[in-house]
Amino acid sequence: MSKIDFIALSDFTRADVESMLDDAERLKADLKAGKSQRPLVGKTLAMIFEKPSLRTRVTFETGIKQLGGASVYLAPEDIRLGARETVGDIASNLSRWVDLIVARTFSHRSLLELAQHATIPVINGLTDLLHPAQVLADLQTMREHRGSLEGATVAFIGDGNNVVNSWLNAAALFQLNFRLACPQGYEPDAKILARAQSLAPGRIRIVNDPVAAAQGADVLYTDVWTSMGQEAESQVRRAAFTGYQINRSLLDVASKDVLVMHCLPAHRGEEITADVLDGPRSVVLDQAENRLHAQKAVMVWLSARSQPGA
Repeated sequence: MSKIDFIALSDFTRADVESMLDDAERLKADLKAGKSQRPLVGKTLAMIFEKPSLRTRVTFETGIKQLGGASVYLAPEDIRLGARETVGDIASNLSRWVDLIVARTFSHRSLLELAQHATIPVINGLTDLLHPAQVLADLQTMREHRGSLEGATVAFIGDGNNVVNSWLNAAALFQLNFRLACPQGYEPDAKILARAQSLAPGRIRIVNDPVAAAQGADVLYTDVWTSMGQEAESQVRRAAFTGYQINRSLLDVASKDVLVMHCLPAHRGEEITADVLDGPRSVVLDQAENRLHAQKAVMVWLSARSQPGA
């Protein structure tokens, strides 16, 4: 049996990702219209979570159920990935019992090892390097509000983290203008950045000035200054990122129709002010809702292409 994994957006063609986005929009419309959408009847999703989660867990569990399948949630204490038994053995065993795996891990290496040994599709639910499921939902949200991704300028204010790395991959695929404003020392992964800049020459910039990044932007995006696993750095990070905040002043230099995005959870008063997060330009709840539909599309897309002879 051949199989396809969802590890990084850079593993796919633009046509592949557009197909996933089309499926996500169709699945969302069908759900709202009350149409049955059960293409994964009899399928089971194993959910390996090393990190706590609200959006990722609920949307994957709800998503597979809406598609006619079932899920098995595996908390850190259930399997102790790589400690109680090897990652390879876990992947091999799960491959005999279930049809899909989604993993939310601290280490990207653990996810790659799962995918290497599993004979079923493995989905990246977040690692320290990438968060493609989030960015796929972000792209869906942009298409809904703008009608198209063509010519869009996205300005990310804050840490060059896993969400930024996935945005770099998306920008390269769709030839988007992407600007990151971050303090020195908090840049994204060097290899991912270099690849994206080579594929989208002149479209990707890293600056230290949030105002320069936000100028005329169609999307203003941010994330928490301290991610899970970085708690020991929180004071240092809070000092480094002071001034890297999406607020009313930053909105004033962006496009008049700017969309404000945040992958959540948010710390109001730090990376974004409450009036902006909860204001009329914010689409953060649309993003969160679209996690459900984008991830359903991924599960359907992978399942359809991971059958014998596919």
